[in-house]
Amino acid sequence: MSSDKSFDIPKAQVWHAWLAVKASKGGPGIDGVTIEMFEQDLKNRLYRIWNRLSSGSYFPSPVKRVDIPKADGGIRSLGIPNVEDRIAQAVVKAQFEPVVEPHFHDDSYGYRPGRSALDAVAKTRQRCWRDDWVLDLDIRKFFDTLDHEVVLRAVRRFTSCRWVLLYVERWLKADVQLPDGTLQRSETGTPQGGVISPLLANTVLHLAFDQWMLENFPAIHFERYADDIVVHCRTRKQLDWVRGHIERRLARCKLELNAKKTRVVYCKDSNRTEPCDCYSFDFLGYAFRPRSARDRAGNFFVSFSPAISPKASKALRQKVRRDWRLVSRVFMSLNGLARWLNPMIAGWIQYYGRFCRSALHSVLNHINHALEAWAMRKFKRLRGRKTRARAWLHAVASRSPNLFVHWQYQGWMTRAV
Repeated sequence: MSSDKSFDIPKAQVWHAWLAVKASKGGPGIDGVTIEMFEQDLKNRLYRIWNRLSSGSYFPSPVKRVDIPKADGGIRSLGIPNVEDRIAQAVVKAQFEPVVEPHFHDDSYGYRPGRSALDAVAKTRQRCWRDDWVLDLDIRKFFDTLDHEVVLRAVRRFTSCRWVLLYVERWLKADVQLPDGTLQRSETGTPQGGVISPLLANTVLHLAFDQWMLENFPAIHFERYADDIVVHCRTRKQLDWVRGHIERRLARCKLELNAKKTRVVYCKDSNRTEPCDCYSFDFLGYAFRPRSARDRAGNFFVSFSPAISPKASKALRQKVRRDWRLVSRVFMSLNGLARWLNPMIAGWIQYYGRFCRSALHSVLNHINHALEAWAMRKFKRLRGRKTRARAWLHAVASRSPNLFVHWQYQGWMTRAV
């Protein structure tokens, strides 16, 4: 280590942090500097970050708050740090994550290497078949209400690295720039949108919930993805008992359940007939509820299983309508549209089509309707003629069934008309 530096931080660690931030993209913070602008003076900028981190003179800029409307009418506040602050956070994350990650619970899935939301959905489906009851937990404004001292105590449980603790504390206390330009002092919370925030959230909830559940209720299973938690119980009596203990535990960690959004769900199927006010819940874009299914002998029965949620389906259809705006892209060829859209469509199918793919057809059909509208705007002979545009699209699909990735999942689209 250089004699004039307080902390031994390898320059290579800053370089790898830059690569991670560049790969994740993201918009500019309050300074307006984009990834592309930052890269124009890359060597000097990265050196300054390393120099400030190593000497202890690094202080983060205020975080840019962006308010995103939620489907339920509420607001989700994101905090967007400057590019240089995201790189600094990635440096600390690279130092802290390998230390804390081995301690995390097997049923914690969010923002962890080698784990995915689909893994959590699959495990939830399996346990809903085994246990009759689900407690769908919602922690009220989790990222906004995290107590700073609780976060720091959690981090100290796993590391004594001085510069990790120093910079985590500075990020927690960094000011927030509101949309109107005024600065707000940060008293609680860690901004969603920061590179380090998911790891801090996992660290807190590992101690506040996961490890506590393992020690106190080892026979009760759960899945957690960041602050989205599903708890499985054998009986309603067991669920009510566990819920009371969870509420008291979270209160000791200065967290609170959202009573309106926390739900008691009965996993009703052909063999479960107890009365309940609620037979469904949403988790990671999937709606779990009773659905018609068929066994190997071809007999129908009711299974409690997941499929794309109505909320997620609506959001995808809105993206097709509002973001793609195909009718304004008549300058593109059909092949050009396919090259642009196929990666997005494939991603939707890969995620939302993993379970009960047929429920995704409303979204895929919406894409086809958008393509028909594009064709009516593109070709004079099809203008104002929906039936002809639909026949034209079917004819294209029958000739080139692999042109759009979703057509192979819609056999009726590729049959000749």
